Amino acid sequence: MPLRIVYMGTPEFAVAPLRALFDGGYRIAGVVTVPDRPAGRGRRLQASAVKTFALTHGLPLAQPEHLCDDEFLRRLREWQADVFVVVAFRMLPEAVFSMPPCGTFNLHASLLPQYRGAAPINRAIMNGEKQTGVTTFFIDKNMDTGCLIFSESTAIADDENAGQLHDRLMEMGMRLVLRTVDAIADGTVHAVPQPLIPEGERKEAPKITKETRQIDWHQPAEAVYNRIRGLSPSPAATASLLHRETETVTPIKILAATCDNMLHDHQPGTLCTDGKRFLKVACGRGFIAITHLQPAGKQVMNITEWLAGFRRPEHCLFI
Repeated sequence: MPLRIVYMGTPEFAVAPLRALFDGGYRIAGVVTVPDRPAGRGRRLQASAVKTFALTHGLPLAQPEHLCDDEFLRRLREWQADVFVVVAFRMLPEAVFSMPPCGTFNLHASLLPQYRGAAPINRAIMNGEKQTGVTTFFIDKNMDTGCLIFSESTAIADDENAGQLHDRLMEMGMRLVLRTVDAIADGTVHAVPQPLIPEGERKEAPKITKETRQIDWHQPAEAVYNRIRGLSPSPAATASLLHRETETVTPIKILAATCDNMLHDHQPGTLCTDGKRFLKVACGRGFIAITHLQPAGKQVMNITEWLAGFRRPEHCLFI
């Protein structure tokens, strides 16, 4: 008889494996996701992508505020799952992850043990990595440290952004989840401890903050370029445009750019443009040529559209 599965996840990344399990005829005993949260300018309650899928397909659903809540734990036990599958959810207490007899496994969007944490896709690109992948592992008490089950690697293209890599890893992760469930079901799963990495060689993936998103124009162009594509399309790298005549600052999201390593003697943040077709920004070494951006309160524009309404660039500086 097929395994009974409780699936836990939140964003779009977690929908593809759930859909594959559902379409493949696996027994989804229940789905767990976060409570609805206010979102957007109207602050209306918004359901997670996983909740939307569960409701559409008539799957039992739980949205606990607290994972150690007695009522939630009772409901988990009633679902009588053999295994819990976790994709882009929350850190689980032992009372939850130790419940199913076949264990609880997680899908992580990196090649563990590197890039443990909340933002592995963004951080890998921001750090200029050439390779990443997906990993399944059994959950333990710590963050992303449990025994490894399967992994699959892929190259990161030099011009690939976080959104594009996200979509590729989502498809790879979907296949890896199915492979992992099958191995658990037929008793062939063989998990191994994660290898130890010296502290100086360990790369972490902490969540993206407002400070993380801010571009430092004193960095080399390649580092700025990696930050832009590592945060695109969302939440996006941000830059502050100083209008020196009025001493006002305009926040701008930078969605796409190219990298030019040409030597220069400009102050970092200096704008170089013909006023019509291109805009390069001087970095600590080299230039960034912006191709798509989003001024505060406006839609995404290509650089030609933005320059059409931009006056006196010689009096502006990115800070």
